[in-house]
Amino acid sequence: MLRALFHRHPGITIMSHRQFLASLLLFATAAAPAQAAVTDASLDAATAAVMPQVVTWRRDFHQNPELSNREFRTSKIVAEELRKMGLEVRTGIAHTGVVGMLKGGKPGPMVALRADMDALPVTEQVDVPFKSTATSEYRGEKVGVMHACGHDGHTAILLGAARVLAGIRAELPGTVMFVFQPAEEGAPDGERGGASLMLDEGLFATTKPDAMFGLHLWSALNTGAIGYREGSFMAASDRFKLVIKGRQTHGSRPWGGVDPIVTAAQIVMSLQTIVSRQVDITRYPAVVSVGAIKGGIRNNIIPDSVEMVGTFRTFDPSVRAQVIESIRRISSDVAASQGATTEFELGGDPNPVVVNDAALTGRVVVSLQRIAGRDNVDVIPFVTGSEDYAYYGSKVPSFFYFVGVTPKGQDAAAAPSNHSPLFFVDEGALPVAVRTILGAAVDYLQGTQPD
Repeated sequence: MLRALFHRHPGITIMSHRQFLASLLLFATAAAPAQAAVTDASLDAATAAVMPQVVTWRRDFHQNPELSNREFRTSKIVAEELRKMGLEVRTGIAHTGVVGMLKGGKPGPMVALRADMDALPVTEQVDVPFKSTATSEYRGEKVGVMHACGHDGHTAILLGAARVLAGIRAELPGTVMFVFQPAEEGAPDGERGGASLMLDEGLFATTKPDAMFGLHLWSALNTGAIGYREGSFMAASDRFKLVIKGRQTHGSRPWGGVDPIVTAAQIVMSLQTIVSRQVDITRYPAVVSVGAIKGGIRNNIIPDSVEMVGTFRTFDPSVRAQVIESIRRISSDVAASQGATTEFELGGDPNPVVVNDAALTGRVVVSLQRIAGRDNVDVIPFVTGSEDYAYYGSKVPSFFYFVGVTPKGQDAAAAPSNHSPLFFVDEGALPVAVRTILGAAVDYLQGTQPD
């Protein structure tokens, strides 16, 4: 047909033939039905539709919290909900972890989205209708259990995102891996758990994502605000234990023994000089904190030993090595000056630094600004809190960000922090979280590039 057209118009040159063909191809392309793409409008509507269920899930998880590696009820609900959505579901990874796979109707890359499920040994003091009254045992003591870090919200948010994406799978390019992780707060003594164990048990063994995204609800930001940082974002964290060994004696005759309580007090104060006098904090911040001291049982008995446990946070491997050596040296030397001895032990599975991939950050921030508003998305300072999400970032390019949960009009800087018994989540932040994690994933899958 094209040759006949040329014969009927002999004045057309070879070059104009090519131009004519190009015009016809453009016309044919324009006339053909365009492949449907997932739009902001469709995601906005789907997010609004799923929000009542997200709130219901979040309140249920909040009222029924479970400690690390004990997320039996939570993981069962997550797996059941993912199966209802038609996802391929794997359970039992890292004890109670759940992974759901959603294959889109079009070819494309793979992204992974992560939520953590565990709660904390904290007794809730927030007066809400779905307040937690749960109790459990932690380090040999009966404790209250509370979602004092927002993991109930994280789990509900990711379930909501899964439901939205499952509903548009035919238009969705690529594959989405939903990772519901246990034990982000650290496995119980003598156990392993969390992100490192999920990876060791083959999370990425057969299907490795091209990129991974995660978020964290954060009380230091107001609802509607998004915080992020390119490169090093959240600190590496280590746990340590010190056992100070003295010699037991009667409280009326302290000279008859070696007092490990006084020695422990001196060690705690001396450890504070590591950050204030020994680490160059103009390069990277660092933190050394003692969180618990146990020793003795009676008012008039000086005990044989005292145990203290703590944490330190760093952003650089050389600073980490310096802090470890300083804790070891200071504790040993102070104890020796009192006639006592110490045993120093590092906890297993220390969290690495959370690092946001530079190229991925550039892409995702554009998505966040478009969805949440440019004025609501800000770079924030180093965060000395830690996250075992860092393990995923050591395997694939990843991006992690904060979503504010302190109600607008309140001073977020003065709000009860994550891990506080007064930690409060404004549920008005949940749509922002769902919509932004959806936007980050869909924009990546559809190849949306920054302007």
